[in-house]
Amino acid sequence: MARCVAVTESMPPGGRLHMHTQTDGEGGRRGSCWKAAPCISYSRTASTALSVSVPGYIPSYLEKDEPCVVCGDKATGYHYRCITCEGCKGFFRRTIQKNLHPAYSCKYEGCCIIDKITRNQCQLCRFKKCISVGMAMDLVLDDSKRVAKRRLIEENREKRKREEMVRTLQIRPEPNTEEWDLIKLVTEAHRHTNAQGSSWKQKRKFLSDDIGQGPMVPTSDGDKVDLEAFSEFTKIMTPAITRVVDFAKKLPMFSELPCEDQIILLKGCCMEIMSLRAAVRYDPESETLTLNGEMAVKREQLKNGGLGVVSDAIFDLGKSLAQFNLDDTEVALMQAVLLMSSDRSGLTSVEKIEQCQEAYLLAFEHYINYRKHNIPHFWPKLLMKVTDLRMIGACHASRFLHMKVECPSELFPPLFLEVFEDQEV
Repeated sequence: MARCVAVTESMPPGGRLHMHTQTDGEGGRRGSCWKAAPCISYSRTASTALSVSVPGYIPSYLEKDEPCVVCGDKATGYHYRCITCEGCKGFFRRTIQKNLHPAYSCKYEGCCIIDKITRNQCQLCRFKKCISVGMAMDLVLDDSKRVAKRRLIEENREKRKREEMVRTLQIRPEPNTEEWDLIKLVTEAHRHTNAQGSSWKQKRKFLSDDIGQGPMVPTSDGDKVDLEAFSEFTKIMTPAITRVVDFAKKLPMFSELPCEDQIILLKGCCMEIMSLRAAVRYDPESETLTLNGEMAVKREQLKNGGLGVVSDAIFDLGKSLAQFNLDDTEVALMQAVLLMSSDRSGLTSVEKIEQCQEAYLLAFEHYINYRKHNIPHFWPKLLMKVTDLRMIGACHASRFLHMKVECPSELFPPLFLEVFEDQEV
């Protein structure tokens, strides 16, 4: 009767391969063959292992280091109704999708042991192991079904995103009683100091086309200015500045600050608030901004009248704000946020001003939630406009220095000089 005798043969460093030789029972050798498991075994160190487990996402339902039921490698989840590794999942899927299993064969009577070392040596035994542990062939999708499934997954993902957005909108806090009181106060302050109010379109006057087209005087920053246009613009600056000051004085938080801080805050925000008030009165039909609620000007007129590139920034802001459809309250709260900027140089009550701005910002955000705008990410986009206004203020401060050198001093109203002189650039 034949029996198996294990004879150790030499092989490259890192393991031993056992050759099984069949005998006739009396020591006579009848034949030999190199066999896969169970007639094959390896002894390898970790450094020479043929497979290396790479850490990745492991579902929470798996036990730590749970093995693949096919080859014993580290499992990554349920695949085709069994807990398997990525390798066996892919092998099984490819086999079914490409109908490869009829061509599989085993050289060693279909008795190979499949583990993570030997799994690539016999496709038939590996496939039989997949079936025996319960992997379901009917769960492997063909190309059309796979595309349909991927489309369904994407649709469900988008649906969940929409539902999550709705839930988020539903739970966004709206103003409480205290915030409503603050909102109403700020809104009234804006309405009482905003020239012409909602009737600005009916009451505006268009600046003559001749203004801004006259002889140009070069400035030290390489720009040019039309002194006639500059004179027209400075005439309306004093009442515009006065309205910004009146707006600030109507806010109780502002009135409680030291006088020195009030002056610093007003100087810092004056151009920003005037620019905002002009930008929200951008008219796309005539392509004009209305300054101080009364003078409608075109881009080139404002540019040649002394503002230079600053005019481009204000017009661009006006175009973008038109999409936001801001109401008086939102404009008022944005002005309050600009006013209470604690990073102005020279302030002493920084912490108190920060707290004031935080109160306005919170009320502002909650009011935005209450308004339920249809623009995605409306709140962060609106905050970016605050940043744009801060940049406009900084650019104007730099521009003013050049204008003061080039333009006759008599063209500058006293209040204009008082506000914009000595600004930090």
